[in-house]
Amino acid sequence: MNQFNATQAGSLTLAYFISPHGFGHAARASAVMSALQERSPEMRFEIFTTVPRWFFEESLTGPFSYHTLLTDVGLVQEGPLCANLPKTVAFLDEFLPFDPLQMEDLAEKLNRLKCAMVLCDISPMGITVAREAELPSVLVENFTWDWVYREYVLEEKGFKPHMAHLEALFFSADFHIQTAPACSEETVHLTTGPVSRKARKTRSKVREDLIIPEEAPLVLITMGGIPKDHRFITRLANQKEIFYVAPGAGTGFRVSENVILLPHHSDFFHPDLVHAADAVVGKVGYSTLAEVYHARVPFGYIKRARFKESEILSRYITRHMAGCSIDEKVFETGDWIMRVPELLNMPTVPVEEPNGAGRAADFVLKLLNGASE
Repeated sequence: MNQFNATQAGSLTLAYFISPHGFGHAARASAVMSALQERSPEMRFEIFTTVPRWFFEESLTGPFSYHTLLTDVGLVQEGPLCANLPKTVAFLDEFLPFDPLQMEDLAEKLNRLKCAMVLCDISPMGITVAREAELPSVLVENFTWDWVYREYVLEEKGFKPHMAHLEALFFSADFHIQTAPACSEETVHLTTGPVSRKARKTRSKVREDLIIPEEAPLVLITMGGIPKDHRFITRLANQKEIFYVAPGAGTGFRVSENVILLPHHSDFFHPDLVHAADAVVGKVGYSTLAEVYHARVPFGYIKRARFKESEILSRYITRHMAGCSIDEKVFETGDWIMRVPELLNMPTVPVEEPNGAGRAADFVLKLLNGASE
């Protein structure tokens, strides 16, 4: 295990390598970073990813630097609900194993930046760079890619060598945090509840900014940060007593009677929208689930076909949240709209666990202070 020294711990600079697969990993990483900076305001982060810089400018209030770097492949997506397996294998063939010279250069960069630790969500590159830089690594995950690829290995045999390589990399992390809902529960250093970014504005203020009456029913339609045109938008006007907000479904802020379309990157912080809503409808992904869980609103969720995490998340919703499953084709056609009254009438389910970001931050701070658990 790599060890800390006084100089590193005093620097309060941490590197964070973040998978660009969707925005969920960046959202969870941002929640952990925010919790750390709440506890240690002088802490600085060096963020390595291709998730847009604006996402972190929107999510973080403390100091950070941004480094454009492809840190992970994940799955090559064709839209928010479908992956291209052959393209994913071809990409992995180019990406892995990591270039030793690139790892050496990155390790030297982390040491120049006086980083005390490397956190990874769920980028295996960060673990490799940490080992090269002789820095401790912390893996934060609710699944790892080798676990995901097992679903596809019979169809695409090219996944098999990458699975073995990635499994070894993930196992080599010095510290391991799992966040609920975990897909493959293992013996780890810390297990937390769902991790999400916190809302910043009150429900009243968000509704005022959206020009929605305080007591009007509001449904948020979200695809986890991926832009998408919805064919059913015109049908929403048939339920004039219910307001709908759809981030990523427009090119600007557009209001049409009871429907509000927002651009992919808008002035509205996604957790604020979730907490201002009375129900959420959209793709079941980690960060959306975690935000809905802490907002205590019903979730009409669409599972991703042939993505194993979706089944785990769906079971978690069934056991711990209010919600109902919506078939992908039913969502696309808009026939789910008839179930909105049912969704809005679901009783509130109390939160069972506090935001896991705080527990993760406390664990990291103990490590920085030289006390591992």
